[in-house]
Amino acid sequence: MTQGFLQPPSPTTLSGHGVSLMPLHRDHADALEEAAADGRLWELRVTSVPEPGGAAAYIQAALQGQAAGHMLPFAIIDANSGRVIGTSRYHDIVPALARLEIGYTWYGKSWQRSHVNTACKLLLLRHAFEVLGAALVGWRTDNFNIASQRAIERLGARKDGVLRHHALRRDGTVRDTVMYSLAKGEWPEVERHLEYKLRAYHAD
Repeated sequence: MTQGFLQPPSPTTLSGHGVSLMPLHRDHADALEEAAADGRLWELRVTSVPEPGGAAAYIQAALQGQAAGHMLPFAIIDANSGRVIGTSRYHDIVPALARLEIGYTWYGKSWQRSHVNTACKLLLLRHAFEVLGAALVGWRTDNFNIASQRAIERLGARKDGVLRHHALRRDGTVRDTVMYSLAKGEWPEVERHLEYKLRAYHAD
């Protein structure tokens, strides 16, 4: 018989390694606009970053997903400055299977290629596996988003395959979606790997 989550995903704050992931709120709209402006991220064809003036609607859609029970969105905060530097969320939450995905993740350009993504993924994965009791965590990304694919692979996730002609991009074209996953039994080794990477960042 399939085992569900130990507890249902619900708004919480995850902190460590210089970042905090706080429940996304409507009041984060202006700060999220500033974060997206760092690098003009909405111009990237393969991401879902809100365009100028679009953060409020972006947050509203995320909160609607939360109310429906299939999303749990976070604002990512730099612990030193208190600034919102990006966002991420659990999505496609399936309680009966103890399965969820991590996605809708983006950071201001100043925080890319830093420790932030590793720290956020460590916090999200640890909470998913050790608190929620997830059996599997997944990711999905655009087939042309090579940077995202490499980042997911560096986490230790396994490539499950490609869903062809799967989803619309913002420009109206249809993308193939690359799917990845990490099972509960693989988590302890991945956790050690992420902790090692964070120690290496701090040693630089």
